[in-house]
Amino acid sequence: MEKLLSPTLKNKGRISGLFRHKKMGLAIFASFITTSTFSNETTCGNTEQARALSLLIANDSRQQRKVLLCNPTLVSLAEEKAKDMAKRGLVSHFLGGSPNTRIRNAGLTLPEYYGDAMSNQVEALAGGYISADDAWYALKTSTSHRQHLLGELPFYQEQDQIGIGFYKDYSTPHVEYWAIYLTKLADEAENRDDTNGSGSSTILIKRKKKFENVPDKGLGIVTEDGEIILQTKKPGQ
Repeated sequence: MEKLLSPTLKNKGRISGLFRHKKMGLAIFASFITTSTFSNETTCGNTEQARALSLLIANDSRQQRKVLLCNPTLVSLAEEKAKDMAKRGLVSHFLGGSPNTRIRNAGLTLPEYYGDAMSNQVEALAGGYISADDAWYALKTSTSHRQHLLGELPFYQEQDQIGIGFYKDYSTPHVEYWAIYLTKLADEAENRDDTNGSGSSTILIKRKKKFENVPDKGLGIVTEDGEIILQTKKPGQ
């Protein structure tokens, strides 16, 4: 494993510190001391701003996860979501379907215990923040976003796949648009006992894990005007 010093990124007076790099198929953030994580130098995001935010999330002193994997599909989804919000002039979770649905429609498989088409256990949004520092500070002031992104609940702690998107358009109401996908994906394993001789294949292993508390972030967003909390109306309510 190769050690390197990253450019120092200040987060409200904090310095993100030492990072390490390990070549793997996906960019990896992992723990090098109890309360910190490390990443490779490519970080995770479609732009410099998005990648800066990934470092702030991974290296926050209150981050409860040991590992974060940068998922290219989630990065693409986040970029598309940021651009879609700018096009519509809205910061909203429900544009072309719910966040959970958006991930499933991209061909990724969420665990069985994740919510249905009206649920959000995977997406965090912000609008109107110029820098990653400002966006991260605002996201942490929101209880639901902080719990999700820092893994403060057992349900969120197992989420290890992340992708971040940023888009800027001066002609739109909020100008800057941030989208973060952070989720767990259903477990996959290689079938190495291929009797047909066609090589290894991937099979899906469904492991239904129960949690006493399965949170739903609902429609809450963070904009330059502060946190806006909305709730979905379930059938029969």
